[in-house]
Amino acid sequence: MVYFLSFVIVALLLVTGALLQKIYNLRLDRPSQEKEAHDISLRTTWSKFDELLTSLLAIHEIGIVNAGAIKKEDFYHTVVDCACELINSPRGSLMLLDHKTDELRIVASRNISKDVVENTHIKPGLGIAGRAFQTGETIFVTDPQQNTQYKDYIGKEEQKDPFIALPLKLKDKPFGVLNLHLSREKESFTDYDLKFLTLLAGETAITLENIKLYESLESFYLEMVQTLARVIDAKDSYTGDHAGRARLKAKRLALELHVPGQMLRYVEYAALLHDIGKIGIDGAILLKPGKLTPEEYEEIKKHPAIGYQILSPIHFLGPVAQMVLYHQECFNGMGYPEGLKGEEIPLGARIVSTIDAWDAMMSDRPYRKALTRETAESELKKGAGRQFDPQVVEAFLRLEDAGWPPEPA
Repeated sequence: MVYFLSFVIVALLLVTGALLQKIYNLRLDRPSQEKEAHDISLRTTWSKFDELLTSLLAIHEIGIVNAGAIKKEDFYHTVVDCACELINSPRGSLMLLDHKTDELRIVASRNISKDVVENTHIKPGLGIAGRAFQTGETIFVTDPQQNTQYKDYIGKEEQKDPFIALPLKLKDKPFGVLNLHLSREKESFTDYDLKFLTLLAGETAITLENIKLYESLESFYLEMVQTLARVIDAKDSYTGDHAGRARLKAKRLALELHVPGQMLRYVEYAALLHDIGKIGIDGAILLKPGKLTPEEYEEIKKHPAIGYQILSPIHFLGPVAQMVLYHQECFNGMGYPEGLKGEEIPLGARIVSTIDAWDAMMSDRPYRKALTRETAESELKKGAGRQFDPQVVEAFLRLEDAGWPPEPA
């Protein structure tokens, strides 16, 4: 997929260069009186190609470089913005098929009222966009106010301008529609507009497929490591569903600490997988009812590094692997494996450390019964500034006292 996308961009550049060279050669054959007008046309043409290439490269970069880092919603808005700017359109929308309801819904728009966005649900074959989707053909509407299908689902403000409905297709199968309104400074859409939008739609379709493949791969890896986490919980049986509890609390605590979007997911995964390295530790040591010998304790201390070795080869889990590696570091620098201190320790690792310690204190262990809530809270407060990040402890106890309320909207 990566190589194919790169080939598309390179081929486009070559075609563009050849076309501009042909235009330049034609210019040399023209009478001098026509050259000035031709120069203006050439500059305009080059400007449009430059805008097209800028748009295609922006979408291409998302698909290749940022497929796992950008939200789909942000990508949808990028597509609408690029398309509107490419043909100087004041208003546009991107509609995708919702397979659950079998309806086209607006997923991104520019200068279209919120009411229209929320209430536009179109069955394939119905309305202008539905017809463009079903037939796979581009449809022009020159006078929306005279088109009853258009007025059925678009508000009054959006009825005034001519528009184009361009189906988005992958392997000749439509999956959405790009709708763009004509600027009032223009009399009609040009051939260039249509060709440029067709190229943009093609790149959009490929990029969306690339994002979908990335998400499928991410889902596969996550299911795999979740299975490993369950294996660890089964091996270290006294913890029960320790990984699952840690995951839920880590996500809520990260939200409380205003951790940004993608990092939020990494923290959640790190909480789920922080003990995955115990798969390489002798079960007899993990379940020993008495005090560990120094040699056994040194074995236990290897589990963050083992976890890092398991996770780090998986590209999208790179930040997670770092959090797993450092979740046994102490805020005062007395932890392991590297003795990191304070904010040298990744925030995700500091969050996991606090949750891990609380869950350990509140669970039965081979060598003791679970502590009371009051005792565990006292121990957590004592450790703030030494073993734990004080701000993380404060936020954790605040949520604990509140009964772990639902995530804010």
